[in-house]
Amino acid sequence: MSRVVIFSASVGAGHDSAAQALDDRLTARGFAVDRHDFLTLMPAGRAVCGSYRRIITHAPALYQCIYSRTERAARPGLVQRHLLRAAEQAVLAAIPADAVAAVATYPLAAQVLGRLRASGRLAVPVVVTFTDFSVHPLWIAPGVDLYLAPHAVTAAQAVAHGVDADRVAVARPLVSARFGQRSAASRAAARDQFGLSGADKPLALLLGGSWGVGDIEGTARDLAASGVVTPVVVCGRNEVLRGRLRAAGFPHVFGWVGDMPTLMAACDVMVQNAGASSTLEAFATGLPVATYRSLVGHGRTNAAVLDEAGLAVWVRSQGELAGAMWELTSGVRGRRQHNAGLAMVGGGVEPDEFIVELLTGTAAGTVAGNAAGNAVEAVAV
Repeated sequence: MSRVVIFSASVGAGHDSAAQALDDRLTARGFAVDRHDFLTLMPAGRAVCGSYRRIITHAPALYQCIYSRTERAARPGLVQRHLLRAAEQAVLAAIPADAVAAVATYPLAAQVLGRLRASGRLAVPVVVTFTDFSVHPLWIAPGVDLYLAPHAVTAAQAVAHGVDADRVAVARPLVSARFGQRSAASRAAARDQFGLSGADKPLALLLGGSWGVGDIEGTARDLAASGVVTPVVVCGRNEVLRGRLRAAGFPHVFGWVGDMPTLMAACDVMVQNAGASSTLEAFATGLPVATYRSLVGHGRTNAAVLDEAGLAVWVRSQGELAGAMWELTSGVRGRRQHNAGLAMVGGGVEPDEFIVELLTGTAAGTVAGNAAGNAVEAVAV
């Protein structure tokens, strides 16, 4: 049995959810799959993650400064390079002799795998799957054999960062098969399950990721004040936020939700601030999506791509919110985004298909041809 090793990271939930979706697809094809949290392989990885969480929560201006500086850099900074070099041996040790490919769903893992591949220390192909719609330079590393992008605009950004067009392909986004459209009956049952029956306004699902970061409280107030929708707030593991919202009188406030497919099926629109995996899950469910009070850094760059692609409207001010909510729940824009999201997650070549073709030696034909064509199309966009 051929083995694929996937390197993710428990930074929020998006990188891990993409890794799980790819694991499911490869396992169904008969591959053995190993998964590793890159943060456990990099010295001080958990501390780095903790620092990132504190900065993005309490010092967003500092995070934007760091993001902007690294976005302009051609390679990781001195401290990052030191940490990544120190992780190389542990990453190599995690790839057994029977492995046929290594995959990264996290940018720092992509850096290590790519450099190991470029130096000849790693003999198997390296594949990177973007989990953001926008491409930060930290995703790009020498030695990577194939990049898989969720959209043509994403692929175009990778090419703009210097990746050869024949090493970028637009693949069907990595979304769990648990997410999908529901019938009217199952939708009603979903509302009963979460205590949402009887709502007199459309339900706006408000997410801030597994950490509940960003101005979720302000967004919930603005959604309620719009008079168009009723907010359904998911705070993830942020129990402090959950307590504040409950104390403020919001009727539908949840912590960590294990059955997100059903909760999404119960709602009419999703409002988010980062544009990560939950956005793709909403597309698969058929929910139109709005970005509001976006996080700095990747939140803003993802919002820009989603807006440019016509997949999710970027609401930039409170004054625009009521109109956007009406259009997404009752107007043409909502139907257009519903159709565009479903087409995106339901069409195209599966990422595991590209990996199989790469491994079977057809990469010079099918994969490279698709990659080049997709990248050219992306640049045209």
